[in-house]
Amino acid sequence: MKIGIDRLGLYSPNYYVDLAELAVARGVDPNKFIIGIGQSEQAVPPAAEDVVTMGANAASEFIDDIDKSQLGLVILGTETGIDSSKSGAVIIQRLLDLPRHVRTYEIKQACYGGTAGLMTARDYVAAHPDRTALVIAADIARYGLASGGEVTQGAGAVAMLISANPHIMTVEDDSAFLSADIMDFWRPVYTDLALAKGKYSTEKYIEFFQQAWAEYKRNTGLDLKDFAAINCHLPYTKMGMKALKTVLPDADAADQDRLNANYALSTNYSRRIGNIYTGSLYLALLSLLENAATLTAGDRIGMFSYGSGAVGEFYSGYLQADYRDYLNGAAHKAYLDQRVKLSVADYEAMFNSKLPYAPDDVVTDAALTTGKFRLAGVKDQERQYVRL
Repeated sequence: MKIGIDRLGLYSPNYYVDLAELAVARGVDPNKFIIGIGQSEQAVPPAAEDVVTMGANAASEFIDDIDKSQLGLVILGTETGIDSSKSGAVIIQRLLDLPRHVRTYEIKQACYGGTAGLMTARDYVAAHPDRTALVIAADIARYGLASGGEVTQGAGAVAMLISANPHIMTVEDDSAFLSADIMDFWRPVYTDLALAKGKYSTEKYIEFFQQAWAEYKRNTGLDLKDFAAINCHLPYTKMGMKALKTVLPDADAADQDRLNANYALSTNYSRRIGNIYTGSLYLALLSLLENAATLTAGDRIGMFSYGSGAVGEFYSGYLQADYRDYLNGAAHKAYLDQRVKLSVADYEAMFNSKLPYAPDDVVTDAALTTGKFRLAGVKDQERQYVRL
């Protein structure tokens, strides 16, 4: 039985900062950000948007086109949860007017949370072929103004409908994975700013890729020649290439050219949105599928997921015959082109406008919301969400 991704939706805030301008403001050569890190723009969320509103907006791209009565599972993968106890998924369930008789919860494991949700959904559909699952990967990456990680911030969400006989891509039961207790990146409960050991985290990312890939090859007998493309988790667009470069010499020139070209296409959206943690791998998948003209049905796509702390997984999927009919590339590109560019000063003000870690009542600026759902504020320590 085929199981995989039947629909894909994307949402990112309507505001961005130009990273060349940010580099100048920080006294850094713009090429360090644009070429060295591989980022050109960065999405900036206003206070009225969080993982709940972004996740609901991403899913709203296709939710009215599916049979909601078949939904049996809703999962939010995020490391930017809105509460230490209550799941943001149940709020998304309400905002999207989904059935109540649905298993709904949230998964946390750094940037691996979206893949954890996807694999859980795959297992669910395998056991219930007549049911579907909604998986949302949504995050806001924050390291702080003028911090070492500032250039790898971002915000957005990718929503996936998982079903039997999917229209876009299968998710094969061929995963190779590993886990280890390491401290390369984490966020203590008392702050919304992540802590990271940048060089160490990069080293671990590459190590986990190499080990997962080696195990995958041993288990499946497949090699680089068998893949049309390999997508990687992208905290910044050069990160995945650093890992991929360690195995590319094993391929012939034609295979290297193909994998390099498609990797570049997979980074297009991430270059403009930035790091969306749990959704970054699936943002890369969307970017590849909506920008690559040479892909065809039956092509095998490799997927490497990494979540600090740490979990790594490599798996693959096959593109389906009508996958292009279920994409929304023209609208996604138009949306990115029409966003509002912030000055560095306005970006800093918006960054600092985030809801505080405090019990106070807050009202957000409704004028800064462009999606279908808004975080109106906090009243009596309860977040107030509205559908526009």
